[in-house]
Amino acid sequence: MGGVTATRPDERVTAVVISHQRRDELAGSLERLEALPEQPPVLVVDNGSTDGTAAMVGHRFPGVGLLTPGRNLGGTGRNLGVAAARSPYVAFCDDDTWWAPGAMRRAADLLDAHPRVAVVTGRIVVEPTGSDDPICADLRSSPVERPDDLPGPALISFLAGASMVRRSAFLAAGGFDRRVFLGGEEELLASDLLAAGWAIVHATDVEVHHCASAARDPHLRRRQGIRNTLWFTWLRRPLPSAARRTVALLRRLPPDRVSVLGVADAVRGAGWVVRERRPVPPEVERMYAAVDRVQFDSGARRYVS
Repeated sequence: MGGVTATRPDERVTAVVISHQRRDELAGSLERLEALPEQPPVLVVDNGSTDGTAAMVGHRFPGVGLLTPGRNLGGTGRNLGVAAARSPYVAFCDDDTWWAPGAMRRAADLLDAHPRVAVVTGRIVVEPTGSDDPICADLRSSPVERPDDLPGPALISFLAGASMVRRSAFLAAGGFDRRVFLGGEEELLASDLLAAGWAIVHATDVEVHHCASAARDPHLRRRQGIRNTLWFTWLRRPLPSAARRTVALLRRLPPDRVSVLGVADAVRGAGWVVRERRPVPPEVERMYAAVDRVQFDSGARRYVS
């Protein structure tokens, strides 16, 4: 990307980082955040780490705000960071992701210029290869109709670790649901934003880097992703669409123990789903219908470990 990157602080943006048991990776992410020309205030939500994460932040990064809920809140930990932020926009960051210099300023400029946009999701660069994440192709070619007032492809969801949110819209929608925890936790929040009239867009010139941590349980993450996909489907999709999407998902799942556990977890939450079910309005359902076939055919979203 060309041009000169401004070095003045950007008071429009706060960076919110969630972390759990990844002290050393978090330190690398914070070093990169502190070196950004935007010089954003940084808030770390330590999700109940026992590896000395909080002590490391306090010692090595005294200018970073530290929130310690005392337990692992998963993606809901971001809610604490957004509530504590005082800027109009919040750039989410995981402990294995970091924003490129100038990317936060570009995302904030888009939010300034387009008041209907609630979330800007950037281009994800996979490290150490420097290649685009496979999901970038899906983001660029989103089949959702793009209104004239949007600055990029319209999306039906977003990737939190590579996105900037409008704080007021996030808070009004209630943030991430605590039951969903992690694994596609953005989908439910995104549907509520869209139903309220907000838009979610992809910006190819907003660059975020991701070096996937080895300190994760891929089986647990897949199990949670299956559960959350089924929950979202029955919480927000009209009955015919929910049934079709469920059949498509079940056919696509590998026939293994992790898949069975994910489906069983979803079934155990059926009572909550019935109580909280609130299908999206027709105009939003049309957006989902446009994406359904493409999403399940995509190689970027796989329910395999």
